[in-house]
Amino acid sequence: MIVKALFSAPLAALLMAAAPAPMAAPSIAPPAEVAANPANHWFLDLSNGGTVEIVLRPDLAPHHIERIQTLVRRGFYNGLTFHRVMPGFMAQGGDPKGTGEGGSELPDLKAEFTPVPFLRGTVGAARAETDDSANSQFFIMFVPNAELDGRYTVIGRVVKGMDAVDRIERGEPPANPTKIVKAYLGG
Repeated sequence: MIVKALFSAPLAALLMAAAPAPMAAPSIAPPAEVAANPANHWFLDLSNGGTVEIVLRPDLAPHHIERIQTLVRRGFYNGLTFHRVMPGFMAQGGDPKGTGEGGSELPDLKAEFTPVPFLRGTVGAARAETDDSANSQFFIMFVPNAELDGRYTVIGRVVKGMDAVDRIERGEPPANPTKIVKAYLGG
């Protein structure tokens, strides 16, 4: 009995050491170098009087962040509305048609899914039914929603101005939609 126990213990230790460690999910907090780059700070001045600051995550979704930064520099988001705002879920904007069917003239993007969770303040890339259909639209979470985890691309997180997000007019579409008066990058 003792021999069996002595043999089993080292074998079990060897098997545990050989097993791959589970992958850790990326942090909801950006790496220091990402947060320090002013180009990764996206500001939205809203018609409700608030300003929202979002830290973009090129470490998670480099192609989506490049798209957002390009569109912001072109003034694409200025004057667009939040056209789909669901209480207890999220606020969606970035559609030049204001219907949820529009996007920029640039091609759609391939999905860049990660296990980063969709928590309150998480910003994701909106898309159609297919994974590789994100373009210019985005959404900001009012509350956590684990059903979106790993199924939508996380592009950033609100770091200031969630009170302004909470004041975005609700509706699908809202009767008096909240507008993005001006979108700009830090620096």
